[in-house]
Amino acid sequence: MSEFDDIRPYNDSEVPAVIARLIASPEFIDLLLSRRAPLLAKVFPWLMRPLLRRALSKAAKNIHTVADLQRYLTVSLKALIDKTTDGFSFSGAEKLDPTKSYLFLSNHRDIAMDPAMVNLALIESGMDTLRIAIGDNLLSKPFASDLMRVNRSFIVKRNISGRREKLTELKKLSGYIRHSIAQEGVSIWIAQREGRAKDGEDRTETALLKMLALSKDKEQSFAQAIGELSIVPVSISYEYDPCDVDKGRELFAKQNGREYIKDEFEDLDTIQKGLVGYKGRVHVAFGQAFNYELGSEIGSEINSQLNEQLENADKLAAAIDQQVYSQYKLFPSNIIAYQMLGKTDGLERVKQLWPDCDWFDVEAVFNSQLNAAPRKYRDIMTQSYAAPVSNYLQATQGC
Repeated sequence: MSEFDDIRPYNDSEVPAVIARLIASPEFIDLLLSRRAPLLAKVFPWLMRPLLRRALSKAAKNIHTVADLQRYLTVSLKALIDKTTDGFSFSGAEKLDPTKSYLFLSNHRDIAMDPAMVNLALIESGMDTLRIAIGDNLLSKPFASDLMRVNRSFIVKRNISGRREKLTELKKLSGYIRHSIAQEGVSIWIAQREGRAKDGEDRTETALLKMLALSKDKEQSFAQAIGELSIVPVSISYEYDPCDVDKGRELFAKQNGREYIKDEFEDLDTIQKGLVGYKGRVHVAFGQAFNYELGSEIGSEINSQLNEQLENADKLAAAIDQQVYSQYKLFPSNIIAYQMLGKTDGLERVKQLWPDCDWFDVEAVFNSQLNAAPRKYRDIMTQSYAAPVSNYLQATQGC
């Protein structure tokens, strides 16, 4: 038994049995029906369940490995993106070496779409797909764990109370990430913080970076251990957030001193909204990898700078944030939100990113998005859309 068996994704040999379990799961089938055909599921559940199982069994006949499943899901993902966005783009992939594995560390706005968009950009760049870190708070049901782990997700255990037990699990997680990248040559996606950045402020948690170093050899420094992982900062930007009202509601509660308690299926509802909701344009930007090998290739001065950035978790977090902010693709929705808050510093500079934009039209569209939300959430939502502009301006000051 491998030390990582309880958190790793499923292997090819396990795929048929896992898919069979999913199709046989009453909870999974009822969940799919409630999302796809809620009225028919209520009126004719006895009819709809076997029909759905038959359709899933037919699709499963051609799925025998993880790669088979991902090819099937990629076709569905592309169709979904065509339906729910006004275009998907990416940049910076030319800096990646297809023969190497990386730790893609991204800002976090959407539970399911963030890693899916990064994966799609890699696929379209001719690179292999990656393994995805997912918190066990999203895996309360056995079918949810099966569903995610069969699609190359591995588990981050968060629901642990004991200090010693928590440290043990963090070391295991760190070891698995290092094993995947350094030993198996499979890249990893992980968010820069626990939970989505609901306020639009993308900040890398130093605790996450310290966790990554827990698996280092005793003689290694923090810089050497982190350098082996080849961290690539990634900026994911959505023109419109399908979950902006939900994020506004949660932030409003917290700002007013109330504990926000999620409903039982709120995370699943959030995932669904993120998948099927309108997102406008979406962009994924890959940054420059943090590793020693890169530094030796591009010169001693930059190599020295990279070594300094890798010196400790605080410096590395700041360097990652710098890349995330500066390469973040600002959309007109972000810029108009910044303007609506009465901010003028750098406004004309960011407006030049969209020289042909009709700003009156953008403001009208943005206001229609806000007007769909309760009035008490609108200021919070506007601030969340504007936050990336402030961060971009600070990161690119003097550029």
